[in-house]
Amino acid sequence: MQTPATSSTGHASHHLGWQDNRLQEERERVATLGLSLLAAGDDWWAIDKPAELPSVPGRDPSRFDSVYSRLCQLSSDTRAVHRLDVATSGVLLVARNVEGQRRLSRLFQSRTIDKRYVAIVAGFLTPAEGSIALPLRCDWPRRPLQIVDITLGKSALTHYQVGQHLALEGKRPDGTPQMLSCSRVLLTPHTGRSHQLRLHMLALGHPIIGDAFYARGAALNASPRLLLHAARLVIPPAPDSDEAPLVLEAPLPF
Repeated sequence: MQTPATSSTGHASHHLGWQDNRLQEERERVATLGLSLLAAGDDWWAIDKPAELPSVPGRDPSRFDSVYSRLCQLSSDTRAVHRLDVATSGVLLVARNVEGQRRLSRLFQSRTIDKRYVAIVAGFLTPAEGSIALPLRCDWPRRPLQIVDITLGKSALTHYQVGQHLALEGKRPDGTPQMLSCSRVLLTPHTGRSHQLRLHMLALGHPIIGDAFYARGAALNASPRLLLHAARLVIPPAPDSDEAPLVLEAPLPF
């Protein structure tokens, strides 16, 4: 399994993006907000979202801090395009203006943006490649948790590919160390349901390590964070364009 490059600037020479001095200047501006910029264009930013920072503000005023609210300090016309779970890190696109929001939202809605995630899951996942098609819906009494519901759920499809098997140190219920067999997995969601990757891995019997919502025991405490990372987004060029797709990659933090 290929891992993301440490920088996306080599891929950001597409006409939609900036490079060289202009990109470096914007990277420095964004860094003052405590954020890491992967690439930028006239109407968008690609941020390497850290785990535990929300994509957008929560309903509670105490949860105002987010990627979106920070970028509003650079542009009052900042617009959300898509979201990553609070616990998930990686590539997050944010629009600088309404035109950027419209264009990128259309691409997400038409599912023409290719998304790749990397996760570490509990156990040795076999077979080494496959697809999970299980419908999902919100578990309303316990929201934001989601559940598989064959009857009422919305269709959801994920393709997975195992990259390698490894071991992490967890703890037994009594606190003693326990080595945990794990798999590093490349995940390609073909739909964008809430908690889709987390639920689909759980349904296979291989919860994502550190998942405070769905993992238990050693799978939960083997990592202080959710080991799920939005590693790569590929934005297609405009129709009839001879430009190459714009590839945005965030380095793996685990």
